[in-house]
Amino acid sequence: MKIAAIASATALAFALGACASDPNSSRPASSGASGESELKRDVKDSMLTGKVKAALAADVGLKTWNIDVDSAGTTVTLNGAVDSEATKQRAGSVARGVEGVATVKNNLTVKGKS
Repeated sequence: MKIAAIASATALAFALGACASDPNSSRPASSGASGESELKRDVKDSMLTGKVKAALAADVGLKTWNIDVDSAGTTVTLNGAVDSEATKQRAGSVARGVEGVATVKNNLTVKGKS
């Protein structure tokens, strides 16, 4: 499972890189350095998001299908629902352990069992 998660994250990173250089991409072309730096920032954010998702998927104790990951710079935000406070804390801990993450905003909610 860990290998599959890493492979998925790697494939995502390559796909994002290909989109960034694809002249037929639906993203409007930007002129100047600020457009290029914005694109680089978006790619870095996407790569960090992919790394965090891969780390969460590799953790056997987490049910990652309910966790949404967003990144902006070195800040990662976790949204969604989990089954317990322990799972919420574990997800935050795993995200903080990913290289490149400085801050984790853990907005996960704990849903009671029905």
